[in-house]
Amino acid sequence: MAGADSDDSLYPIAVLIDELRNEDVQLRLNSIKKLSTIALALGVERTRTELLPFLTDTIYDEDEVLLALAEQLGNFTMLVGGPEYVHCLLPPLESLATVEETVVRDKAVESLRKISHEHSPVDLEVHFEPLVKPLVMPTLRQAAEDKSWRVRYMVADKFSDLQKAVGPEITKNDLVPAFQNLLKDCEAEVRAAAANKVKEFCENLPEDSRETIIMTHILPCVKELVSDTNQHVKSALASVIMGLSTILGKDNTIEHLLPLFLAQLKDECPEVRLNIISNLDCVNEVIGIRQLSQSLLPAIVELAEDAKWRVRLAIIEYMPLLAGQLGVEFFDEKLNSLCMAWLVDHVYAIREAATCNLMKLVEKFGAEWAQNTIVPKVLGMANDPNYLHRMTTLFCINALSEVCGQEITTKHMLPVVFKMSNDQVANVRFNVAKSLQKIGPVLDSNCLQTEVKPVLEKLASDQDMDVKYFAQEAISVLSLA
Repeated sequence: MAGADSDDSLYPIAVLIDELRNEDVQLRLNSIKKLSTIALALGVERTRTELLPFLTDTIYDEDEVLLALAEQLGNFTMLVGGPEYVHCLLPPLESLATVEETVVRDKAVESLRKISHEHSPVDLEVHFEPLVKPLVMPTLRQAAEDKSWRVRYMVADKFSDLQKAVGPEITKNDLVPAFQNLLKDCEAEVRAAAANKVKEFCENLPEDSRETIIMTHILPCVKELVSDTNQHVKSALASVIMGLSTILGKDNTIEHLLPLFLAQLKDECPEVRLNIISNLDCVNEVIGIRQLSQSLLPAIVELAEDAKWRVRLAIIEYMPLLAGQLGVEFFDEKLNSLCMAWLVDHVYAIREAATCNLMKLVEKFGAEWAQNTIVPKVLGMANDPNYLHRMTTLFCINALSEVCGQEITTKHMLPVVFKMSNDQVANVRFNVAKSLQKIGPVLDSNCLQTEVKPVLEKLASDQDMDVKYFAQEAISVLSLA
């Protein structure tokens, strides 16, 4: 009787062996789908000592059967005794993760990821990491050199995650050359994805060899990418390259990185220039504003005076951002004159952008700074012989009145507008009417009635039809009739 009991206890494994050797694939598949039931019948100890070794040693089946097995094992934690014994599931899943069929490997990896969360930190280190590292690397090497650029792109895009997963030694020995190859890839999309990871990759390098690896292996590739033929590659690099300064330190930044920054600051692609200017604060922290200004200022001035007006326009649009990063003292000393010079540019689009730039600068530095630094220079243009420049004064007043507030507008800017109502050029006079309409809401009601209204009424009787029209419109809008 005892012998019969013993035979019965072996029955589930015997049946499973028999069914998995059957020629009928569907029968074998059905057997795999019953694994949880068989495991329950066996109990946790026999599942660990008999069922899992059997499954590990007999993984040679049809892909459909292997796929079902990979999925089943991801739900086996409690059937082997809970998290304490979950590492017993690693051998069969490791074997499944190396089979030829992609869907099986993917499912095995999915199950591995699932049970990884059920490992204790100690078990992860002792059991899981030694399994994953040799399983990761051959596949990773192949993927980094895959014939399909989309595969290489995905490797580049996930490179930082891979770096963190494999640790410092594998990073030094395997990932550094792989990353170099991705930075030199023949496809622009792959180079761009890799370029975007340059800072993060360098940050996560082992500290004891970080500088050597960057200077010897990464920086030469970066230098090539600065002059890449594809603007998306250059733009991706420009968005992160400034961050290398905090990693490499002052001397390396001055000697090796600044020339690259300046080259990108002159790039024909606006996005490249913007990405460099947007991250100047990283470099400022490392080498200081004085050193930065000595290298940066000539490039900014060169862009500001470029013969192509669109280049000048681009640097104007970056100026508020640049001013905020470099500070008010540097701006007043080095860049203020540039901003004023743009107000008298021969291209209207530049003058218009320069006016908008002043408003943004006042928003950044404050009304008091504007009163002391900007407003006097703007108002001085009201006496310029060129009527276009006199009109620019009015455009600036329109933009500045709102950010400067009532007191500065009433005390300093309004008298100049009134004076310009007598200008000999009709275009200036009707722009006075438009300016009064624009700044009217900033003024108090007494000023509107006693000072603004008489001037507009005078302009409403002007001989020029346009002056009359805009003056009457201003009176109507400001309810001064």
